[in-house]
This record gives sequence, structure tokens and C-alpha cells, in this order.
Amino acid sequence: MSGLRGQSVLGYWKTIDDVTDKPKSILEIYEEEDGLSARVVEILVDGRENALCVKCKGTRKNKLIRGMNVFEDLKKLDEYTYGEGEILDPETGKEYRVKIWIDPEKPDRLKVRGYIAFFFRTQTWTRVSP
Repeated sequence: MSGLRGQSVLGYWKTIDDVTDKPKSILEIYEEEDGLSARVVEILVDGRENALCVKCKGTRKNKLIRGMNVFEDLKKLDEYTYGEGEILDPETGKEYRVKIWIDPEKPDRLKVRGYIAFFFRTQTWTRVSP
């Protein structure tokens, strides 16, 4: 993992749709007092730029997805991994336990794993310039 030295999860990341394999959004991961947070800064799907989170619950219901935090307060678990939080899927309105880490083989890739019980799904986000 020596290739990861100096690599940070902070910054801008492009998400890819699991089904279409096309770019979906740009998120910014940033540090706050209580841990790492990520917000949607741009939606890349034509016609969805001003989409609302219609399936969300609580204060997020019917709010713009752009600008919304998809996770907050992730804690550092080890030198390269953050977790102990939940990630929102704005498409379904569901929240999943989450863990994120830099791909040791490709430091410009971020692994994002959402968990339900013993099941999980891992996405790969790609680092982009602001």
C-alpha cells in the first residue's frame, strides 16, 4: 500500500451508474469537525440536473439532490479507511451502512461499500478535478 502514501479521500469524485455504466454525478468529500461528509455538487444525467429526492424520508423528502449530503460524520478506521456511518441512495431514498477507502492498486479510485446485514455492494468512484 505504499502507493497510497499521501493519497486522500478528500476531493471530487465521479459516480458511475451500476446499470448503465454511465457517469451519474460528481460528489465532494470534505472534512468537518465530526468526520468526513460528501455532498452532491453536480448531476451528470441529462434531464435530472434539478431532480428531487422524492423517495427520501424526513427533512430530505422532496429536496434537491444537488447540494444534498449523501453521508456525514464518517470516522477514520485506519490509515486508508473511513466508516461508522450511513450513505444515502437518493434514487431509492434508502440508507446503508458505509465504508470507503482508496483502491490500493489505483489511487485515483475510491471504493464505496454499502451494507445491509451481511450483504454488501461496492461501487468505484473516480477522482476528478474541481
